[in-house]
Amino acid sequence: MAKVVVGMSGGVDSSVAAIKLLNEGYEVVGLFMRNWDSTINNDILGNPNDLNDICPQEKDYNDALSVCNKLNIPLYRIDFVKEYWDYVFTYFLDELKKGRTPNPDIMCNKYIKFDMFAKKAKELGADFIATGHYARIKDGKLLRGIDSNKDQTYFLSQVSKEQFSNVLFPIGDMTKNEVRKIADEYDLITASKKDSTGICFIGERNFKEFLTNYLPNNPGNIVNIDTNEILGKHSGLMYYTIGQRRGLNIGGTKERMFVVSKDLKDNILYVAAGDENKYLLSYACEIEDVNLLDDLPTKCTAKFRYRQKDNDVFTERLANGNLLIKYSQGVKAVTEGQACVLYDGDECLGGGIIKTIFKEK
Repeated sequence: MAKVVVGMSGGVDSSVAAIKLLNEGYEVVGLFMRNWDSTINNDILGNPNDLNDICPQEKDYNDALSVCNKLNIPLYRIDFVKEYWDYVFTYFLDELKKGRTPNPDIMCNKYIKFDMFAKKAKELGADFIATGHYARIKDGKLLRGIDSNKDQTYFLSQVSKEQFSNVLFPIGDMTKNEVRKIADEYDLITASKKDSTGICFIGERNFKEFLTNYLPNNPGNIVNIDTNEILGKHSGLMYYTIGQRRGLNIGGTKERMFVVSKDLKDNILYVAAGDENKYLLSYACEIEDVNLLDDLPTKCTAKFRYRQKDNDVFTERLANGNLLIKYSQGVKAVTEGQACVLYDGDECLGGGIIKTIFKEK
């Protein structure tokens, strides 16, 4: 009987993943990952007794334990707090310092869930590892999850082909409604539990309030890019992303403004009003840290952010190992630091991190 170690998060998806594996005849073992020390946040923010306020991992662990007990499978617990800090959180801060928009969940999958977790699973005698991701693997190819609204291949784009070699995605061929229905039939504590959103280490905290503890605020001017008029003050360029409209706190303007660009040298946040296409459209980008899961065709599609529709693109390999991604139709608010993920139909081909944007055709 093949042994599968399942990443039990305390959510409904991993719970049902374990059920499906049991029903398919595998020997199933649960493994809970602790990736962030929520007491760090509370100590810094002056809430030493409020351990569930930031990232309620203890509740998640107890929920995972409840599910495993009900399914009669063992649950182990592993601490990756230091590794998460070194490989994910430090990356997150460094990218923000550069004025870019990072996606720490992508790096968590690459370095923690499909690397360090996999190594620990092997120590436990695993033939396979499994997670509750909405994705599929067929004939060695990474495919989108059947539920297009929940597909998570975007976040798996930096995981290598080798890392996927012994991975199972038991719920990739299910919809979220089907997953919840099974959890309800088994009367699991996670059946109606809300999905986690945002970044775990921030939790329900205000993003600015949290980040101030790690990166000092560096206020500067908010400037109208067309008139060069100073419209207000920003609290730090790291808090803004290209195309953002909300939270600019600009008074006295008749039109809604949106973020156009950041000037790190002079610490200026440029905004504009009017036709977004004039400022936000780009026609190509260079991506670095390229991770390909299959042969790359010249023509395919790309997502430049999660839940974005597919965009037709042409790919070109560069001498430095990066890829040039061209999209003659123009795409709004392609942003440095975000992931560009490439697809051929349902197959995820991998992707890279956006390094440079080109606004000329």
